[in-house]
Amino acid sequence: MNQDLLLTMQNEDFRKAFGVRLKNLRKQKRWPQKELAAKVGIRFQQLNKYESGLNLPPAEILIKLADALVTTVDFLLTGNPAEKTPLGNIRLFTRFKAVEDFECADQETVISLIDAMIAKRQMQTTLVSLDDQTAASG
Repeated sequence: MNQDLLLTMQNEDFRKAFGVRLKNLRKQKRWPQKELAAKVGIRFQQLNKYESGLNLPPAEILIKLADALVTTVDFLLTGNPAEKTPLGNIRLFTRFKAVEDFECADQETVISLIDAMIAKRQMQTTLVSLDDQTAASG
């Protein structure tokens, strides 16, 4: 690891700024520490240490935190805003980018599957709405 980067990461101000960003993102999701900790596979006490700036997470936990909070590792570490993506869900965006490399026929199959899932969801929403209306009038 680069010596300057290592010194920066050991800096207390750096750790505290990281912790503030992490805590703010968690609060935006309205998650308690226990919920975020469970999502990334750590104990909430460890998450508390990250948020208070006592410790920095190892790389694999940092990646899991970024994924869970739908942000980038860069933003967590530096505060640089994430590049704008057309989707808020980075996991979906990554997969759609991969589908762009598929052959046209395979892309159409994926699109058809997505269309079918959207139609199913719309149908379920309509049926629930009709059930609610029937219950209200009956």
